[in-house]
Amino acid sequence: MINVYKVGDNLDLLSELDNESVDLIYFDPPYNTGRDFSDFKDKYPSMQSYREDFLRPRVKECKRVLRTIGNIIIHVDPTISHHVRMLLDDIFGEKKFVNEVAWVTGGNAKNKKKMNRFHDTLICYKMSNKSVFNPIYLPYDEKYKKSSSVKICEHIDKEYVTTAIHNSQPHINPRPNLRYEWNGHLKQWYVSIERMKSLHENNRLAYNKKGIPRIKRYLEEMEGIPVRDVWADISNVQAYEKLDYATQKPVKLLDRIIKMFSNERDLVLDIFAGSGTLGRSALRCGREYILFDSNPKGKDLFKESIINE
Repeated sequence: MINVYKVGDNLDLLSELDNESVDLIYFDPPYNTGRDFSDFKDKYPSMQSYREDFLRPRVKECKRVLRTIGNIIIHVDPTISHHVRMLLDDIFGEKKFVNEVAWVTGGNAKNKKKMNRFHDTLICYKMSNKSVFNPIYLPYDEKYKKSSSVKICEHIDKEYVTTAIHNSQPHINPRPNLRYEWNGHLKQWYVSIERMKSLHENNRLAYNKKGIPRIKRYLEEMEGIPVRDVWADISNVQAYEKLDYATQKPVKLLDRIIKMFSNERDLVLDIFAGSGTLGRSALRCGREYILFDSNPKGKDLFKESIINE
């Protein structure tokens, strides 16, 4: 069962999958907020029944089908995120928690009784310490380049940042072999004196006003700014890509999740696939996919989006 969109009850469809057959699971379940969309109603008698009767059996099946190097990402809003964390802690274990990501969605609603919600939450858990995680880096923008931490190397006209080369707390991890005098400063350094000489000869040291060296790192040699747990650089889908489906997410969001938590040719699964954005992203990123949803409209929209891709 590869590169398919199946319509039906996702709990029944999950039972058709083999143990340890999927590398990454992402899904955006109907939230227990009472919102009435045109395609489904997601109101349940209580949050406890939603978590225990609806989510728990599905998450348990997800764990069964995940490989030992797999990951699961559940996309919710802050009204339910703590309930999902409790559930995942119980099923996967607290030590399998990876990250809780705030995806900034924006919004302009006015609420005089509390702060407006401005983000969704991505809750990330892993199957084991061997689970896939690929750091993602963003290119340096002009704001970063103009910050005080970025300097220009006069002789070669290259932008660089500096990092410390001496240990400010040598008593915690004393290394007598790394303690020596350099440029009039007797300190414990992170590098040997031979390495220090090499850095100096290759113009890889920058000195502060006191004459203490720091290592130069040229921006062109660095991978970029590592993505952290607040994602404000991906616009919400309402601005574009709209396929007339209430819960559609931007494909760039799924691209990032897939690239970060799976490898090429891996199998990814969405059990609440909707318009099939995960499938579109899988094809863009060189992964295989399985999509489940109870609404046949989602499958039709997915086919349409693939044709127009």
